Amino acid sequence: MLSQEIKNKVQLLWDRLWAGGLSNPITAIDNISYLIFMKRLEKFHPKVKDEYKWSSYNNLEGSELKSKVDNVFRFIQNDLSKEEEPFAIEMKNARFGINTPSLLEEAVRIIDEIFYLVEEEEKQHQHFQDLLGDVYEYLLRATNEAGKNGQFRTPRHIIQMMCELVAPNINNEDTKICDVTSGSSGFLVGAYQYILKENSKEIILDDENQLEKGLDGKKLTAKKKKQLTENTFYGFDIDATMVRIGMMNMMMHGIEKPHIINLNTLSAEYEDFFRKKFENEITVENLTSRKIKTEIKTTNSKEMPKAEKIFWGREEYTYILANPPFAAKVNSKSISKNLNRIYEIKEGKTQSLQTELLFLERIVYMLKKNGRAAVIIPEGVLFNSGKAYKTAREILLKDCDLEAIVSLPSGVFNPYTGVKTSILLFTKKQFGSNNYHTKKVWFYGMESDGYTLDNSRKKIKNDFPLPETVKQYKTRNEKTNPQKDRKQKHFYVPVSEIEQNGFELNYNLYKEFVFDETKYEEPTKLLKQVLKIEEELFNSLKQLEKEL
Repeated sequence: MLSQEIKNKVQLLWDRLWAGGLSNPITAIDNISYLIFMKRLEKFHPKVKDEYKWSSYNNLEGSELKSKVDNVFRFIQNDLSKEEEPFAIEMKNARFGINTPSLLEEAVRIIDEIFYLVEEEEKQHQHFQDLLGDVYEYLLRATNEAGKNGQFRTPRHIIQMMCELVAPNINNEDTKICDVTSGSSGFLVGAYQYILKENSKEIILDDENQLEKGLDGKKLTAKKKKQLTENTFYGFDIDATMVRIGMMNMMMHGIEKPHIINLNTLSAEYEDFFRKKFENEITVENLTSRKIKTEIKTTNSKEMPKAEKIFWGREEYTYILANPPFAAKVNSKSISKNLNRIYEIKEGKTQSLQTELLFLERIVYMLKKNGRAAVIIPEGVLFNSGKAYKTAREILLKDCDLEAIVSLPSGVFNPYTGVKTSILLFTKKQFGSNNYHTKKVWFYGMESDGYTLDNSRKKIKNDFPLPETVKQYKTRNEKTNPQKDRKQKHFYVPVSEIEQNGFELNYNLYKEFVFDETKYEEPTKLLKQVLKIEEELFNSLKQLEKEL
């Protein structure tokens, strides 16, 4: 938990940058991320030359400081990026935007003060990385003002709940956790914190939402910790700026090597990324040992396989957590040819396609067999009668075990959108299945998320619905508790009934609402009461007239 003093310093930094001309929150935090990376450069790269260390120039002033910072920025872009430093690679085409020496001087000073205060709080038995993560999360709150730019974050408490529901782990060495539209990397950070909590000796309750929290990770072996911080988290985003912001968010939380790639996962860029990665790594000697050998059919082992014969990037990820963009449309010509199951895309014809459906198809494509996903979708996906919507729902029911649908209350994404949403929880079973791997779906209706559902989204005192949602999900068991009473807020629905309803998955369709009949007084009795009141009023006015 951040002290008020640290929060004040963060706010001061925003105020100074705003007054200095960086009025776009996304641009501002992008530049703050550059400075934080410079500040932490010797931590990330202990062997860096002294001239590039923060301590060699943070006390300089004016144009001298500006010149030195520009020099370090160029070093990161041109030299450090060659050393496969993820953040430096993403800075390759970036531009440093704090051009006024006096503003840069203030920004450097305030960042130093923030880090000093974090170090002081660490002495009070708080985890340094946890505090740094909280600082960056606090910085990111200001980007909420950028909703008009199409960039806004999934509420942190919703992310926490989704991670509890999916329960990711790193029991296998090849575990990969992914977000298909990673943005500020909130889901990846949430999954990281969940795994740390599950491997911590000290676990506490989050004061705000009463979900468990533990960040010491002391049960992790050195090998597992390396796996967690270097080889577990992957993301994709179409916005290069958000890629850098997301990477810095992860690094501030302790993920040393985040794998966030700047590309559109709905396009052929996704397949091309894996094809190029494969071509860079492949040799004749190791070809036969690769997983991909089962999809390659060549007559000559020295001949590189043709890209169109391989489903590049399919079944790559163990867990996917995502909140893809709502109600956006894309041109069919820009979409990967592997996304051809929901829409009948005709050759040479341009079509307008819904992204929320395409992202669902892509997520099913990307998940490993028995891989799990939690995805936020607008509720229209669950009941729209259009052919593409029905097909998307059928794919989920057949390719996956659609375990649960959690209906979120309207207003969760206020003030950016009032669209009602739900969380889909599913496990991939068989890609392209003709049979139902879903036998029943568990529905749960959340009436509150613990915050007001208006634009202010203020915390409601003593309202903690998230732990109850998690508890009900984890203890659901059809054998011991059939949950057939649809008057309750959680119940099972068999897939046969869902099929009969055109694959509709809307909570309100299956929920049995109970309405209490309101009893009214008889009209004649009400009329007598009104006449009596009028008589009393008339008498009162007469008495007042006499007194005057």
